[in-house]
Amino acid sequence: MANGNEQAKAENTPDQHPRTTPLIQASGISKIYSHSGDRIVVLNQLSFRLGRGETIGIVGASGIGKSTLLHILGTLDRPDSGKLEYSGKDVLVLDDNRLARFRNRTIGFVFQFHHLLPEFSALENTMMPVLINAVEKKMAQEAAESILVRVGLKDRLTHRAGELSGGEQQRVALARALVQRPAILLADEPTGNLDRKNSDHIHTLLMELNREMGMALVVVTHNMELAALVSRQVTITNGTLQEFH
Repeated sequence: MANGNEQAKAENTPDQHPRTTPLIQASGISKIYSHSGDRIVVLNQLSFRLGRGETIGIVGASGIGKSTLLHILGTLDRPDSGKLEYSGKDVLVLDDNRLARFRNRTIGFVFQFHHLLPEFSALENTMMPVLINAVEKKMAQEAAESILVRVGLKDRLTHRAGELSGGEQQRVALARALVQRPAILLADEPTGNLDRKNSDHIHTLLMELNREMGMALVVVTHNMELAALVSRQVTITNGTLQEFH
């Protein structure tokens, strides 16, 4: 168990470290599940490195561990072994509460399902991460309005999530993920439930916002059109990361 000083040190935000340090450096990451008495090795001593502003697509067949890796990189799940460093600091030494605070400040998430609160408006849904971070309500609202306008929802701010189209709901989810200007956006099949037109819109937004905000992007996708837009494509083979060719 790490002591308080180690935890406080590891909780530093990425911007407090030299720009030459990778945003993410994962090493020796292993994740093993048991099913009906069988031992299933999903990740096996996997290594991963991501620079600031870099874009990576994790592609390949279902069941190879893509989402498992994304959840570990996003600190939503802990590996059975290994080290996960953000800007040179191992965040796995943090207890769950400190890790949650780190995650809220540093990492944005977009999933295949938008996970919006249906009774809340687009603006209220987008404000949530900022309010959780104990920011004053007026500032949270201003930040949420700004990013919603940027993703093309200026006229939908007060609409409840259930009143929005599928493409609009996913843009709200994207705005919510980026409202605090995280260092990295992790996206798991972000256009898996959208038609071609809305998928293309989200793809364009992801790449534009990557450039505008300087955020890194890791996307798990079966959509090869989206994968073709990122700078690197990787897959998982026998639990380890491989460049995709």
